Amino acid sequence: MSVTARVVTHIGDFGIDAQIEARPGETVALLGPNGAGKSTVLKAIAGLVPIEDGCIRIDSTPVDEPASGTFIPPEHRRVGMVFQDYLLFPHMTVQQNIAFGRKSLKMPTNKFNDDDTWIHALDLTDLLDRKPEQISGGQAQRVALARALATNPRALLLDEPLAALDAATKQSVRGELRHFLQRFEHGSLLVTHDPLDALVLADRIVVLEDGRVTQVGPTAEVASQPRTDYLAALLGVTLHRGVATDGVITCETGGTLIASTSITGDVITVIRPQAISLHTHKPEGSARNVWRTTVTTVEAHHDQMRVTLTGPPQLTAAVTPAAVAELGIAPGQQIWASLKATDITVHPA
Repeated sequence: MSVTARVVTHIGDFGIDAQIEARPGETVALLGPNGAGKSTVLKAIAGLVPIEDGCIRIDSTPVDEPASGTFIPPEHRRVGMVFQDYLLFPHMTVQQNIAFGRKSLKMPTNKFNDDDTWIHALDLTDLLDRKPEQISGGQAQRVALARALATNPRALLLDEPLAALDAATKQSVRGELRHFLQRFEHGSLLVTHDPLDALVLADRIVVLEDGRVTQVGPTAEVASQPRTDYLAALLGVTLHRGVATDGVITCETGGTLIASTSITGDVITVIRPQAISLHTHKPEGSARNVWRTTVTTVEAHHDQMRVTLTGPPQLTAAVTPAAVAELGIAPGQQIWASLKATDITVHPA
């Protein structure tokens, strides 16, 4: 089953107008900063938040359409939802938690049928008699998934499903969740602010900022061609908008870039920090972009150091701690930067 939705609603003065679709067997990530409206969109699809305009369809059936007066309550939408904190009942066993969804829908609970498949697939067989306090965060996440799937949902909605896990658990559970989602035959929608979750789990990404969709596309395309400053910063790349003529790009914020491209007109450029080389003296070589610039900041980023350089154009380089020491890089230092034309990704604006 597919999910197709245009959600138009307000939370106080904050307006949301977002369109999203998840096809059968496809996982779509709704990616955006905190407060962008992601969870509200998901709750609207689940029936927990009514929309003011637009239409939500599960497969071809409208479940919320203000223009026609249609509103199907959450319990009749056959949508499975996994919340950020899982919401397991502490007084129930794992088996009782999984069965709760079926019981609320008046489905048979005296034995596990379809959900028994997911109990085995999610490796919960040995945990059925335990209470939530007796299982780990990763196991609780799997129980919440099994509970959602026990109702044979027509779509699966996941609201920040990994946010409550520690870093080590998150890594292993992310792999398990990816394996599961690849087997799920209906549409799945995943809300996250973590780009790694989106890149690993989703087939497509919808970027939501300030209640509006700013970019949609296959995961690899969105990751390699970000179109907003938010997404570029999230992915750790530098983005410049400008006008390209014969491979020379005049940036909106000042300065020029020379790229290996035949595109002309309005463009967006993406530069990976690792592609920028830093030098104490003017470099000689094949790089077609060479600047004398000033270091603004030097910050640790995982096992590298991020060095922000004044423009125009403003750039961010990624170097090793050893290179920082060797070059004596520090805020206020003047330094040379170089970038090959082939290391600049250019796509139409």
